[in-house]
Amino acid sequence: MGIRSFGDKVFDGVNYGIVTLFAIACLFPFFYVAAFSITPYSEYLANPLKLIPYHIELAAYKQILQMPLMWTGYKNTLIITIVGVVLNISLLLISAYPLSKTDLKGRNTIMVLITFTMFFNGGLIPNFYLIKSLHLYNTLWAMILPGVLGAYNLILMKNFVSAIPASLEESAFIDGANEIKVLYKIIVPLSKPAIATFVIFHAVTQWNTFFSAIIYTSKRGLWPLMLILREMVVDDGGVAKDAMDMNNSGITVFTIKMAIIIFATLPILLVYPFMQKYFMKGVLVGSIKG
Repeated sequence: MGIRSFGDKVFDGVNYGIVTLFAIACLFPFFYVAAFSITPYSEYLANPLKLIPYHIELAAYKQILQMPLMWTGYKNTLIITIVGVVLNISLLLISAYPLSKTDLKGRNTIMVLITFTMFFNGGLIPNFYLIKSLHLYNTLWAMILPGVLGAYNLILMKNFVSAIPASLEESAFIDGANEIKVLYKIIVPLSKPAIATFVIFHAVTQWNTFFSAIIYTSKRGLWPLMLILREMVVDDGGVAKDAMDMNNSGITVFTIKMAIIIFATLPILLVYPFMQKYFMKGVLVGSIKG
C-alpha cells in the first residue's frame, strides 16, 4: 500500500467515529436493561441513567426462574426455532439446487412465480382460514410452516449455488454420483457460508415471533417467549406481577420486566459469535453472484 495522505487518515477517523457512535447507540438499550435487571429499585430511582450498579440484586432472576410460564415459553420457542431452521435450510437447499440449473425446464416461469410471492399474498384472513382448514390452529406448526421458506432467501441461495463451478459437479457425475449425492457431498459443504447466514436470519425471525402466535393460538400453553414479553408490556406488567414475590420488597414490576427481557433475548445473542466468520461472506456472495 502507498503512503496515506492526511486527508485519508481524517476520512478513516471520521468513519470509525461514526461507526463507534452508532454501535454505542445500538448497545446502550441492551446495557441499560441488563444493568437495571440487577440493580435494586431504590438505587435506580436515585440515578435512572447509571449503568454500573453499586449493589447487585439477582432476586428478579430467581423469581422468573420459578415461573412455569417462562419455561413453557422457552420450550415452545426452542421447538419453533429449531424445527423451523431445520425445515428452512432443508427446503432452501433442495429448491435452490435445481433452480440453479440453466437447463431446468420451466425454470424462468418458476422463478417468476416465486418472485410474485414477494410482493403479493392472500392476506391475513385467507391465511387464517388456511391454517384452520389444515387443522393447524392451536398447534406449534401454525407458527412454523407459514414462514418456513421465503422467496427472498431462496433467490439468494439460488444465486450462491449458481456461483459454484459446474466442473465440480461434472467430475462427481463422471465418478458415478447422482444428483442427491452431489447435493450433500459437494453443494452443502461449499454452501456453509450461505447456510450459516440463513440459519441466523431464520433463527432470529423464529425466536422473535409473536404475531403469528396471537393469530393462530388461543392457548396460553402454546405461547412463545416473545408473546409472553409482549403481554407483559401491553398488560402493564401483568405477567411480571405474577412472578413477583410479595414478601421481597426489593423486587418491583420494573425489575421483573428488565430481567425477563434479558432472560428472553440473551440466548439468541449468543448465537452470533459462532456464525460471524460465515455471515458477511454468505450475504455478499449470495447477493452479487448469478
